[in-house]
Amino acid sequence: MTKIFIINGGQKFGHSGGRFNETISNETLNFFKNNSDFEVKTTNINEEYNPVSEVEKFVWADVIIYHTPIWWFQLPHGFKKYIDVVFTEGHSKGIYKSDGRSAENPTINYGTGGMLHGKKYMLTTSWNAPKEAFTLPGEFFNQHSVDEGPLFGFHRMNAFIGMKPLQSIHFHDIEKNADVDNDIKLYHNHLTQLFLN
Repeated sequence: MTKIFIINGGQKFGHSGGRFNETISNETLNFFKNNSDFEVKTTNINEEYNPVSEVEKFVWADVIIYHTPIWWFQLPHGFKKYIDVVFTEGHSKGIYKSDGRSAENPTINYGTGGMLHGKKYMLTTSWNAPKEAFTLPGEFFNQHSVDEGPLFGFHRMNAFIGMKPLQSIHFHDIEKNADVDNDIKLYHNHLTQLFLN
């Protein structure tokens, strides 16, 4: 049985009610609950959480699924705080033991001290930016993908703690031109390809 840990990082703040990421998180939960080959745990960063229990979820899971909107080209502050608090709690308790370097040779092996080797993660993001902002010449992101551009540091963070990526999926133009039904369809296909095929 594959153990799945779903994190809803969709923050309720300002004009955002976090509805899209709540919808995607619920779709994820239902997808895995409807298949007896999976066991699921969840966290919503808008609700109170215990850092010790959250570390235990990371250690327990085979796959962590992160759902987050992107605000100002970064994670929302509530989700970033969650990571800072939980990963700090997880120091030498299952998430990472060190940065991987030794005092004898401090110039090599940075980023090899993670404790979550053998685990995988998947990332979904939601954007106001259209996908063309990443793909067309002369547009804002200079033809850098989400994963190799704005979210490069997020992926390196997961590598630091020892995890390997599954293919990400990114939802674009959510504020001005949303097509939630189509996004959900695409997302179900994505999950099916990754986890059932």
